Amino acid sequence: MATVLAPLLFVRGDATAPEGEGAKIIAHVCNDIGAWGKGFVVALSRRWPQPEAAYRRWFGAASDAGFGLGAVQLVQVEPSTWVANMIGQHGIRRGASGPPIRYEAIAECLRRVAGMAQELQASVHMPRIGCGLAGGEWSRIERLAHQQFCDQGVPVTVYDLE
Repeated sequence: MATVLAPLLFVRGDATAPEGEGAKIIAHVCNDIGAWGKGFVVALSRRWPQPEAAYRRWFGAASDAGFGLGAVQLVQVEPSTWVANMIGQHGIRRGASGPPIRYEAIAECLRRVAGMAQELQASVHMPRIGCGLAGGEWSRIERLAHQQFCDQGVPVTVYDLE
């Protein structure tokens, strides 16, 4: 049976208040050094304390907790809403190797989130991940979102603040 392609929708709004019915996963990018406090995570923390608390526990746990580039932590914040803490940036500052974004890690995170979304029968909601503090290029992230979500039948909505 052929996979039904899902749309990549763009809306003006707040990714912490996802639109539509049914189960939802809010995806966002985190760093691999345990820092939380700038960018989209500020809006997440204002709305729910659980994603930050879970991220900090995950970072502080033993190495067998799976924390690292390409890893995803799914945190339930409401009965049908989860936040996906995706480790897709190395550090928080631009260095000799460029910005903190790591596209291979983003691709792996999106692949994992797509599997979680399929399991939960959820749609995915996100800001333009990896393009703020992580320094990524939206054209590259958008291609990855198409490959990992849309081509797998997972609907995704991208939010631009008004």
